[in-house]
Formats: sequence, C-alpha cells, structure tokens
Amino acid sequence: MEQILVTGAAGFIGAEICSKLAGEGYRVIGLDNLNSLYDTRLKSYRLNLLQELPGFRFIKADITDEDALESIFSNNQLDAVINIAGVPGVRLSVENPWLFVSSNTVGTLNLLDCCRRHDVKKFLQASTSSVYGDNAPYPTPESADTTHPLQPYAVSKLASEQMCYAYHSLHGIDATVLRFFTVFGPCGRPDMAIFRFIKWIDEGQPVLVNGDGTQTRGFTYVEDIANGTLAALRHSFGYEIFNLGGHESISINDLITKIEKLVGKKASIRYQPMMKADMTANLADITKARAKLDWHPEVSLDEGLKRTVDWYMNERFWVSDIRIS
Repeated sequence: MEQILVTGAAGFIGAEICSKLAGEGYRVIGLDNLNSLYDTRLKSYRLNLLQELPGFRFIKADITDEDALESIFSNNQLDAVINIAGVPGVRLSVENPWLFVSSNTVGTLNLLDCCRRHDVKKFLQASTSSVYGDNAPYPTPESADTTHPLQPYAVSKLASEQMCYAYHSLHGIDATVLRFFTVFGPCGRPDMAIFRFIKWIDEGQPVLVNGDGTQTRGFTYVEDIANGTLAALRHSFGYEIFNLGGHESISINDLITKIEKLVGKKASIRYQPMMKADMTANLADITKARAKLDWHPEVSLDEGLKRTVDWYMNERFWVSDIRIS
C-alpha cells in the first residue's frame, strides 16, 4: 500500500484530496501548519473529518521548516508528495509578497530537496490559473504565455513550477504541475467569492463586487479537482503541466443571481473599483487533461453551488460567525 505525503492537508483543497486518497486505500500523512490566515475553525472542521478516516495520520508542521521536513522524510517511507500547502490569495500577495515567496517558492524547494535526498520520485505541485495573466486566449491552454503575471502570488507559483522542472531535469523526479482554476465547494475559503456571496446574501449585508461584475470565471468544484489530482498521481510523465478547470464560464453578476435563488434572498450589490491584481476572466482549456489523464469535470456549476449553499445552511450555527477579511 502506497504512502503519500499531502501538505496543506487541513486546507480546502488538501482536505478533499486526503479524503479521496484514504477512500482509495492509500496511507496518507497529512501535513499542515494550521496558520491563522483565515479562521482556523474551518481547518479544524476539515481535520476532524479526516482523522476519522482509516489510513490517515496528521502531522503539524510547516513546509518552510527544513528540520521538521527532514524528520518526516527520515521517519516515513514515502512513495509520493502532493504539495497543496502554501499561501493563496491574489490581494494578500500584493500586501505581503515576502510571505508568498517564503511559503510557495522556498517551501516547494524544501520539499523537492527532501525528495532528492530520500529518493522520493513522484511529486505533484499545486499551481494556479493566475500564472496566465490577463491577456491569455480563452479557453486557455497550458502553452499560453506566462511571462506577464499580474501579482506576486502568480510569480511565487511560477517559481515553484520551474523549481519542479529543475529537480526533474537534475535529479529525475517525476514532477507534475496542476494549475487549478477558481475552486469552490463546501467548507471553502472565506476569502473566496462564493463563500462571501452566500454569507452576505443570507445575512442581508451588502455584497461587495470589485469592478462592474461583468468579469468572468470558470469555477471548478473541489471534488473534481481532487479527482484530477489522483489521476495525475497514477501517471508518470517526467515533467508535465495540466490545467484542471471547470467547463462552464459565468460572470460575477450572473453568479450572484444563481446564489440569490438558492439562498432565497435578494442581494444588495455594492460595486467597487476593480483591483489591478485581478484578472478579468479565466477559463481552462482541458484538452491535455482529457487526453493524458482521462479527466474532465463532472459536477456542474449549478449542482456545485447547490451543494455549497446546502452545506452553509446546515452549518450556519457556527459558519455565520466566520469573519470575512
């Protein structure tokens, strides 16, 4: 039975991946530093569910801590590493770019070098659609230009991608980069639009929208992201990059309309200036993932939104108290 290290295990995407792995019989070591960049109750909620699963074991550690990582690699026989850890967030990266370089770039380097020293040959790296900047073709293929990132978040992820290639080239590590496109679902991050919109509409608060709401996103349900990650784990490419994205694009205004219907309340929208770091659109071309991973998104936007709103309403007794920064 293979043993997989998943970093960022208590995070939104990492927890879903850990759950899928455990369900398929893998032994999973989940690593997370449980930082307070957003309300830790969400991380505790996810972690509590994971710790009920057979084959899952949790270690609290930070990927920027070289000594902690060395201890984990020395004391466990690992077959693969899935690096979901790191600091997300376009706007925060503008305010504190050093945090992103430390976690997303240096943290990835620490993991790759542990893989080199301990002969772990399989490495999956989470990246982002933000690397494509704002002038990409739509839908966007993996071959699109990535030389004009709009914010330090994208820069830090591009650096981690390139570090993966260097370690593949130099040390033979089988490295696969997965570029995620606007992930959503139950127990998502409170700084993401869908969580915010549900909460604000339910509570009758103003729904804050950057720009005029005509900007579009190709939202991707978290379970589809996890399935794509496991598909990549089962293949060996040497070095490869895949888009994992939803097959539907929607404007922010139309997204709010859908959430209004599900919540059963009308939104009071307050438009604000567009941020320079925000992309006006994203939509994944998943031709490569279909062909090489036999993967495609299965949960529609409407179904994913319903599941997300249902989760929020069921957990509202504590989720409504989550602070949105």
